[in-house]
Amino acid sequence: MPELPDVEGFREVLRSCGTGRRITGIDVRDAGVLRGVTVRRLHRELVGRRLGEPRRHGKWLVAPTDGPTVVWHFGMTGLLLCASPDDAVAEHDRLVLVLDDDRRLHYRDQRKLQGVHLAGSDEAVGHILGDLGPDALGLSRDTFLERVAGRRGAVKNVLMDQSVLAGLGNLLSDEILWRARVAPSRPARDLDEAELRRIHAAMGRVLRSAVPTARVPPRRTWLTGHRDDPDPLCPRCGGSLRSDRTGGRRSMWCPDCQD
Repeated sequence: MPELPDVEGFREVLRSCGTGRRITGIDVRDAGVLRGVTVRRLHRELVGRRLGEPRRHGKWLVAPTDGPTVVWHFGMTGLLLCASPDDAVAEHDRLVLVLDDDRRLHYRDQRKLQGVHLAGSDEAVGHILGDLGPDALGLSRDTFLERVAGRRGAVKNVLMDQSVLAGLGNLLSDEILWRARVAPSRPARDLDEAELRRIHAAMGRVLRSAVPTARVPPRRTWLTGHRDDPDPLCPRCGGSLRSDRTGGRRSMWCPDCQD
């Protein structure tokens, strides 16, 4: 599932391919990805508009124009790609924006769990983003402690709660907790300040390393690099990794390293 580093990569795609370009056409190949906007309104309000500088908040991508704002969410399987006119349109390309230099922005999503919104004002953008917490990238330690300390539920579930922190998903949360030596099932309210500080420091290191790759990199020195091994071993201590479900999501951790 796209997490913060992936969406930061999509922001760079949109910035490099679209910023300053005018939208000359829209090909809605599957209206099932439109959220709260019709095909007709999308054409009427976006064609002829010039794209501005995009921004990201958590897993959401906000693309202003000199008119309304396009707000994208990538669900479990979404992608944003820059294409030339000669590039084939793939089966799961649901929406294509044609730009005035003939390049295209392809919104590709197999499962269509989220989609594309159109907001006519900053207030409408805020309504779409809802009750998102602060973005996890660059979050100060004090704000992190304030948001996480004392929360009910497993610490992994707290990290993935977008109303607490925006941007962390399953892979990032497992990686961060492994680095901080904290088990994903530990109740957040039972963690002391030293443990919370370790989690915050690990979050910063993981995000700073992952964002330039536009993904959660499956490096062999990372826990992420062993998730699909048939007999996964901890890259830190060599012990057997365990896998279970936390809050309905698959968790992986090292019982020897994580308390």
